[in-house]
Amino acid sequence: MDIKHIVEALLFAAHRPMSCKQIQQVFPEIEQPELADIQTAIDAIAADYQPRPIELKLVASGYRFQVKAELSHWVARLFEEKPPKYSRALMETLAIIAYRQPVTRGDIEDIRGVSVSSSIIQTLLEREWIKVIGQKAVPGRPALYGTTKQFLDYFNLSTLTELPTLAEIQQLDEPILDNSTAQAHRENPQTTA
Repeated sequence: MDIKHIVEALLFAAHRPMSCKQIQQVFPEIEQPELADIQTAIDAIAADYQPRPIELKLVASGYRFQVKAELSHWVARLFEEKPPKYSRALMETLAIIAYRQPVTRGDIEDIRGVSVSSSIIQTLLEREWIKVIGQKAVPGRPALYGTTKQFLDYFNLSTLTELPTLAEIQQLDEPILDNSTAQAHRENPQTTA
């Protein structure tokens, strides 16, 4: 029994990411390899695919084969269907939940300064990017929201610690300044570029 070939075939054929434990459970009970052997096979497979345009990636739900990020725009041309576009309000709401979880709808509204549409929360729940993880111990017991493994998988993350820091996000919003404008901005940050 060549564990590496079996694990590679399972991961290739699976329609979802698989953990080492899930892979182990595919084997008949008397033939189940140790989890360490499965992990060794996964590491060897990942090394084999290193120079190729496809990679074996660890996301929150387990391992999956995927096209390398630098080639994804080419592969996207194969598909007629356009990826869904999400509103700024939906993405802001999702970001607040991801960075501040657990949060209530009221917490999100306080941070955004506007009310949160029920359709936004419903869309996030239907996509299974968020879930109700409890109720806040205040009058009315509002739902507390948190992100899911599907959220991490969709955004190609294995843990929430891989999210960009707020400082990194703020750097994306800063305008590109030439040296003289940058110096003036440092001396008087109230000026606009």
